[in-house]
Amino acid sequence: MLPLVLALACWHGANVQAEAISPLYRPAPALTGRDLAVIVNDADPLSRQIGEYYRQQRQIPAEQIIHLQFPPRQAVMSQRTFEALKRQVDQQTPAHVQAFALTWLLPFRVDCMSITTAFAAGYDPAFCAKGCQTTRNSPYFTSETDKPFKAHAWRPTMAVAGKTFEDAKRLIDTGVAADYSHPQGAAYLLKTSDKARSSRAQTFPKVAEALQNFWPVHYLEQDYISGRQDVMFYFTGLTHVPHLDENRYLPGAIADHLTSTGGVLSGGGQMSITEWLRAGATASYGAVVEPCNFPAKFPNPGVVLYFYLRGSSLIEAYWKSVQQPGQGIFVGEPLAKPFAYRPKP
Repeated sequence: MLPLVLALACWHGANVQAEAISPLYRPAPALTGRDLAVIVNDADPLSRQIGEYYRQQRQIPAEQIIHLQFPPRQAVMSQRTFEALKRQVDQQTPAHVQAFALTWLLPFRVDCMSITTAFAAGYDPAFCAKGCQTTRNSPYFTSETDKPFKAHAWRPTMAVAGKTFEDAKRLIDTGVAADYSHPQGAAYLLKTSDKARSSRAQTFPKVAEALQNFWPVHYLEQDYISGRQDVMFYFTGLTHVPHLDENRYLPGAIADHLTSTGGVLSGGGQMSITEWLRAGATASYGAVVEPCNFPAKFPNPGVVLYFYLRGSSLIEAYWKSVQQPGQGIFVGEPLAKPFAYRPKP
């Protein structure tokens, strides 16, 4: 048995009671299309196209497609505009819905916070920080619930999008292909030569040790991997990660790099998290504004693996791994569930 407290591997700031933790081998339920609402910007033809394709592929009920209108292709949305849109979304969302999917890359921010956290929890300046300071914690962090809205009044949100429809379609198809596949892959946790961006790597050896009897986890002190054919998880820290496309990412793979502006989806001086998706990963996470290198503002690999390997959907496992998500955006196919078991007829 592997309690989550071991998977956390002494993660700073986590307050988890060991006796309340389920062992890793206990299957977890996964969100499905019945639990997800898709938000579409009708002013953006690409958003409409992605939304319709995703609805079909994930069999999302028509009443869970929420239509908005706002100027597309702008990097940052104002708080005022967002709050008006959020009121429309809240009015249209059926009560049973537990999560949201957005169908655009831009805008990726609402003033100082990420658009995925803004839709998940509402706009709140406490999610932002001026300078190197911590921000508001997520009640969903390490939560065992499979009903985040019911339990915490949060609807975790992920952008299902791409720069082109072909990019988004490939992402969606990869996520769907991941379902129930139970891949034989590995996790790669890299402590790189970039000390500032390796702040979360201090826990990587303990995560690898805690999971050694359950999943292959490779803790490596090097700047990149290449030629690997079994990548299911890849967590590192660099401004630019080389040789991404020289690895094979299995359907449902999660990969991200701790850096300052990986979630700036309009482009910038650091590698965008969309490069992970283009290389074949099914989801990634990155900062939309300078967060400083607080590990709590980035995914905790031990928590990701704990929930994902038990069968949770991608959006659940990834969201539960970030203690302070206000400055980071989630992009990927939220309903991918490679380690889930098919429901009985």
